[in-house]
Amino acid sequence: MKKKITPILLITFTFLFVLVSCKKKIESQPAIVPATINTIEVAFDSTQIKTFFQKYPDLISYQAEVEELYRKHQSHYIWFDKDGLNEFSGLLYNKVNNLSSEGVETVIPYKEKFDAIYSNPENNKKANVDTELLSSSLYFFYARKVYSGIDNQKTNDLEWFLPRKKQSYVHFLDSLLVDPSLINKEEKGVLKQYYLLKDVLQKYQKIEKKGGWDTITLNPKVKSYVPGDSATAIAQIRKYLFVTDAISSDSKSMVYDEELAAGVLNFKKSSGNAINKTILPEHIKYMNVPISQRIKTIMVNMERCRWISNDITKSKELIVVNIPAFELTFFRDGKPELHSRVVVGKTMNKTVIFSAPMKYIVFRPYWNVPTSILKKEILPAIEKNPNYLAQHNMEWNNNSVRQKPGTSNSLGLVKFLFPNSNDIYLHDTPSKSLFNRDTRAFSHGCIRVAKPRELAAAIMKYDTKWNAEKINAKMDSGDEYWYTLKNKIPVYIGYFTSWVGDDGIIRFYDDVYKRDDKLASILFENKVK
Repeated sequence: MKKKITPILLITFTFLFVLVSCKKKIESQPAIVPATINTIEVAFDSTQIKTFFQKYPDLISYQAEVEELYRKHQSHYIWFDKDGLNEFSGLLYNKVNNLSSEGVETVIPYKEKFDAIYSNPENNKKANVDTELLSSSLYFFYARKVYSGIDNQKTNDLEWFLPRKKQSYVHFLDSLLVDPSLINKEEKGVLKQYYLLKDVLQKYQKIEKKGGWDTITLNPKVKSYVPGDSATAIAQIRKYLFVTDAISSDSKSMVYDEELAAGVLNFKKSSGNAINKTILPEHIKYMNVPISQRIKTIMVNMERCRWISNDITKSKELIVVNIPAFELTFFRDGKPELHSRVVVGKTMNKTVIFSAPMKYIVFRPYWNVPTSILKKEILPAIEKNPNYLAQHNMEWNNNSVRQKPGTSNSLGLVKFLFPNSNDIYLHDTPSKSLFNRDTRAFSHGCIRVAKPRELAAAIMKYDTKWNAEKINAKMDSGDEYWYTLKNKIPVYIGYFTSWVGDDGIIRFYDDVYKRDDKLASILFENKVK
């Protein structure tokens, strides 16, 4: 019987990805847009799918999605057109073979089989069930590795409680079949930061292929290097700055000259250090991190980006805290309006990675002492000193203790509430000196903000009943006062040890809670699943 070639109507999605809510999951709603591709209107026996996965057990985790795909397409071939394997199948194969550029190090299941199929296109002129199902499995393998990331249970085990991105890669395939070039474009559902990190990753991979950078000799007797100094380490630092594009040439000079000083300033800007020309031992220690470790850090953070939908950036207002950077950013209309240093939880009292909507600002708050602190710190202090409560402006309140409002209050003069089961919030603090430290993990878990007045003013900017003078008045005198936000603001507390800023410069941060290695062990040791 002669095969009839006809166009099959496929659907594309206007909205490829769903908004993620802290309170509920929102199902994606496709906008149906007709589009056509040429394929063969031939179906295969759907019972062959089960047989296929028995034959290829390492692909079994993709069986449910493959079955959904062919139910949707009524078991028609989708990877073959009248000329054989279609354009997108070859493009997908090439993308899978270059997974390292996507920050993925893994073993491709049945790679020899795939190689044999795609290296001999003349043998693929006729539709074949094994080739069809292998191609579909290869697509879901790629989608999971590059777009989706590890499963929810593993991220929960890593104490990551931000809402995970939701997307059907069965439906996304329709768009790719209509326009294969979409696979080379920024996927709308992946956090934009992923692509910024990807660009830096490819740059670092090229540097690594050229030999990376050498270790700089750290003389324990030298406390610093300043312009005019001469040392072997100066020439080594110069080479590092040249390799990393902080300076345009390498004179190999051992003298700290103006050319090197310009490179040092560029380096400090990118590494988050104080902008001056002094080179300290900690700067050399930073430079001595091997490029292989930097690449690993970038890959780990690209994985974290896969878990978050880029739709969060569409929020009218958004507050983001990056724990390793010890920084808060307030966004309005997708643009940063305020940056502030923060103090986060110490290692024994880690700040939780989660999200919740901010609802209230409380001026001159009481501090209701948590039960754990009451038992471990306050009660033993009272036993030693009966006047402890009075000396610390505290009082008993219904069998508990609270600290009265005022400048000595542990929460400072304002707190920002986004009610959550972790009892974490943002607040002012009387301990301002802590914000001057490079490492700022000192709290019991809540987040202290260096610019609380400015944050309150930014949040209340368009409330005509408030201005800077009224905010200052509420903070500096009177009783506790609660302000209810007219519009809730999403607060995302995340954990990224590398991040590319708006200036295009990557910054690496200390892994303050030692989370990178745990994630890396999943990404790089569990090779096939």
